[in-house]
Amino acid sequence: MSFVLFLFLAHLGIGIAGSLLLVSPRAGVKFFRFNAGLSAIFLLLALAVRPGPLAPSADQHIELLSLIVSTGLMVVYWFAAGRVLGRFRTALLSATFVAGITMLVTQALSWSTLQTGPNVALITTASFVSSAALLGGSCTAMILGHWYLVLPSMDVSLLQRVVKFHIGSTLIRLVVVGIVVALAFDNWQSPRGAGFDRYIFSVESVFFWQRLLFGLVGPLGLSYLIWETARIRATQSATGILYVDFFTVIVGEVLAKYLLISQRVPL
Repeated sequence: MSFVLFLFLAHLGIGIAGSLLLVSPRAGVKFFRFNAGLSAIFLLLALAVRPGPLAPSADQHIELLSLIVSTGLMVVYWFAAGRVLGRFRTALLSATFVAGITMLVTQALSWSTLQTGPNVALITTASFVSSAALLGGSCTAMILGHWYLVLPSMDVSLLQRVVKFHIGSTLIRLVVVGIVVALAFDNWQSPRGAGFDRYIFSVESVFFWQRLLFGLVGPLGLSYLIWETARIRATQSATGILYVDFFTVIVGEVLAKYLLISQRVPL
């Protein structure tokens, strides 16, 4: 379970950092400081629980270094927001995101060595990056929706922009998982030797179906409701749905990490 927790925390922390680049400065310094602190906490926790590698890989050192750099930059960004280095805040956030993407790519390359099949490294990288985008987008959208209680006069277009990103990241995540499942039917075997067509109808597949239901179908339907409520400027209703949406995304992505560890399939 330490691998599951580590992957989840790292992807969530990097996802928040990336999604903050989409938010207008009109959301206020306190909004950025709160989210930067949240991202920094998740990244620090990821470093704290980071287990040893499942298999030796040349990429694991770059992965660790990238994670350390992104964590350090996010801590600096949190300190700088509203205090000093104001004009460099965007550059700091961008550098954090670049270091985070480097971490995700090298992390995916390390994990791809444990799997077999065509384009494993590319598919695993797409899975990790889309997971970070979905987690970060849903979390930032939820907090931004809640922020309208702090700044009621804030333009609703700020929320609409992040919700659009959340819908897009959900669709991309759905496409990536669809490709993974399609390839799995031809090339994947469970650790017990069963093919994917047998696995999905076995008792073991209960987590697979829950992953699809909570992590993809749920957010897809909820994101549409969020967009409709945001479009009519019902920010409180949108925020309420975003809380449920973020919960389903968490459940789905935790299960996706568990299936990666247990079944070696990057869902």
